[in-house]
Amino acid sequence: MKTILLLAATVAFGAGVALAASGDPERARILDGYAAQAKAPDFTGFSAERGRALYLGPHAGGKVADTPACASCHTRDPAGTGRHYKTGRDILPMAVSANPKRFTDPAEVEKRFERDCVNVLGRACTAREKGDFITFLSNR
Repeated sequence: MKTILLLAATVAFGAGVALAASGDPERARILDGYAAQAKAPDFTGFSAERGRALYLGPHAGGKVADTPACASCHTRDPAGTGRHYKTGRDILPMAVSANPKRFTDPAEVEKRFERDCVNVLGRACTAREKGDFITFLSNR
């Protein structure tokens, strides 16, 4: 019973932090969903610092050698316009401050994580990594 109460308090705390950090109810719902999935015994919330490390990399094992980090296409400054490594097309900024619609469509968020995590990391991202990533970019 104590474990369930602790878990519920952690998720509720995460929801409050998510809404405060993101400023958008849909983004907060997405973060709450990832918090519920990440409910491992050691999960205490998302970390902007871990999200920053994930964004900046470098990482090994990705499907595309030219993209060892998210910053490879999205630039080291997430508020800047990125450029697709292969096509050269512009990519809208990742930072919520520069692109308020970022991370507000659950289907689009999951679609991008499914594709881009494999390209950069060589595997699917965990729920904690997704939450950390969104938390970092919600504060940029």
